Amino acid sequence: MSADDDRIRDQLENGRTSLGIELGSTRIKACLVGEDPADVIAVGSAAWENEYIDRTWTYSLEAVESGLRAAYADLVADVQRRYGVQPATFGAMGVSGMMHGYLAFDADGELLVPFRTWRNTSTGAAAAELTELFGVNIPLRWSIAHLHQAVRDGETHVPRVHAITTLAGYVHERLTGRRVLGVGDASGMFPIDAATHDYDATLLARYDDLVASAPLSRPLAQVLPEVRVAGQPAGELTAEGAAWLDPSGRLQPGIPMCPPEGDAGTGMVATNSVAPRTGNVSAGTSIFAMVVLERPLPQVHEEIDLVTTPAGDLVAMVHCNNGASELGAWAEVFGRFAAASGTPADSDAVFATLLTEALTGEPDAGGVLAYNHLAGEPIAGLVEGRPLVVRTPGSRLTLANLMRAQVYGVFATLTMGMRILADEGATLDEMYAHGGVFRTAGVAQRFLAGALGAPVSVAETASEGGAWGIAVLASYLAEADRVDLDAYLRERVFAGAAFTTTAPDATDVAGYADYLQRYRAGLAAEVAAAAAL
Repeated sequence: MSADDDRIRDQLENGRTSLGIELGSTRIKACLVGEDPADVIAVGSAAWENEYIDRTWTYSLEAVESGLRAAYADLVADVQRRYGVQPATFGAMGVSGMMHGYLAFDADGELLVPFRTWRNTSTGAAAAELTELFGVNIPLRWSIAHLHQAVRDGETHVPRVHAITTLAGYVHERLTGRRVLGVGDASGMFPIDAATHDYDATLLARYDDLVASAPLSRPLAQVLPEVRVAGQPAGELTAEGAAWLDPSGRLQPGIPMCPPEGDAGTGMVATNSVAPRTGNVSAGTSIFAMVVLERPLPQVHEEIDLVTTPAGDLVAMVHCNNGASELGAWAEVFGRFAAASGTPADSDAVFATLLTEALTGEPDAGGVLAYNHLAGEPIAGLVEGRPLVVRTPGSRLTLANLMRAQVYGVFATLTMGMRILADEGATLDEMYAHGGVFRTAGVAQRFLAGALGAPVSVAETASEGGAWGIAVLASYLAEADRVDLDAYLRERVFAGAAFTTTAPDATDVAGYADYLQRYRAGLAAEVAAAAAL
């Protein structure tokens, strides 16, 4: 072994590492970092997929358990393969997951209805009522919207609701026995008071008054998880939690755990964008942009969420339910074509080929439009989604234009929301991007810069994403008394990080503007398709 390997092995054997696990929409990923949180030691992952059952997007809790175990076991195997060590303990741990949604439990901890994820758009009446009541935008996917829709609909489980939480909150409670949540994740359940970094007490009281005659058995403050900010302790891994994650019995209890966070918060950490006037774009099954604000927005916009960083600072979030999944489906089609033609290629090579080809497409994608809406999209006014490729007879259908249209389609709804934010005077000095679509250098990053009309930076660690972000937050537990989160990231984590920055190309900016104008007009076809199909 090299001296560097010996150093890492010593950290592994003595528990001087930090483990982060993130439950994304298609993969559960584990990431282990060393004493230097920029040093990724090993990774593990497991694939999973949401299900559409009875017109509801959901994951089973059995899938949560099996996927977590598989991702953790894959990480342990990676450590063993690289360093000949099977870790039994870590210096700290953290869990992250998809934000929002509805996990409701009774007093005995039994799940009352199947998990309703962020992807569901059945809460329109509740969200509208709460937005008017609170004077704050309550998006359809927020947990309070799901709870209130169940109240409005008189669902039979409502009288038994003892607690609601998010996916990360559920996993954290299984591991620690503590019902707590990081402030960033909590801000996607219910509005946060920027001064207290806790749920807004005035709005809690308004909600309790609103549902005073409803059969809810507890005040809302008792139903929601307790809030913690980054760096605050959030419990320790219990013996039961260790056995749940690692049935082999090797993992030891007593590991300190940081507050569980949402994928938006870990994305901010993973891109060094927790300070005012910084922002990031995270592209996966969904796509969202986060802009850390200097001051509150002057108006309420249905397209803009107000959430927080993991440290509790105010963030404007533009969230789109549909991201890169449709692009991935097209990549699978072309991957299968390559295999059927006798030239098989792995998925990364297929993506790289298609994205590189998109660079040669016309700036406006030749008149080809691609709608990536697998699910409903509130920003675009769509209750349900129908993926479409649409073109006029005069358009130019080439592989390059098709793929350019697909990448543009990933960003289109996002930029509709971002332009509202720009009109409100929100200022950005830096925009970072992360997610698998950015692994092919210089393509999605360039197109996003053209779509936003602003420089976009991608770090070398961008492909590690939120699992690395929550590992960094776990490592921050030991430093929070000495330095704030922004300084920790700048001085400890990203001090030597390499970034590539792409400035917007004028031709791309003009071509994308033409594309977006046609895209907006063509949304009527999406509405018609949802009604007809």
